Amino acid sequence: MLTQHRALPAHILLVEDDPGDELMAREAFEDDALDSELHVARDGEQALDFLYQRGDFVDAPRPDFILLDLNLPRVDGRQVLRQIKNDAVVASIPVVVLTTSAAVEDLIACYDTHANAYITKPAGYEEFIGVVRRINQFWLDTVRLPTDAAA
Repeated sequence: MLTQHRALPAHILLVEDDPGDELMAREAFEDDALDSELHVARDGEQALDFLYQRGDFVDAPRPDFILLDLNLPRVDGRQVLRQIKNDAVVASIPVVVLTTSAAVEDLIACYDTHANAYITKPAGYEEFIGVVRRINQFWLDTVRLPTDAAA
C-alpha cells in the first residue's frame, strides 16, 4: 500500500543535456498525479551550482532526489555523483542515475560511488515516460526521504 508522506511539493533535480530526454521527463512529471516540481540542470556544473545555490541558483531549493545523466558536458555525471556522495551536506539526497550507458563498468562505478539506483534509459517514448513515472512514484510516494523527517 502506498502512502503519501509529503505536505509540500517535492523538488526533483533533473541533470540532463539532451533536450529530447528533458522534454519526455517533463511530460512524465506533468502527467503524474504526484505533487512535484522539476528543476533542470543541463550540465554537471549547473547541477553543482544548483545544489550549492551558486550563481543563477542562489534561491534553488534542496532537491528531494536527483535524476542524473552520466554523459554531460563541462562536468561529467560521474564527477557530480562523486562530489554529492563525498559531501556530508548533500550526501543524503538520493541520486538515481538515468543514462544511456549500459556499460557494466559504469553500473559498478556508480554503485561503488553510492548511487541509489542505476537505470538505463529505454529507447522508446512510451517506455521512457513509464520509467520516469515509476521513478517519481517510488521516490515520492513509496519511500520516506530525509526531507520528510523535517515535516
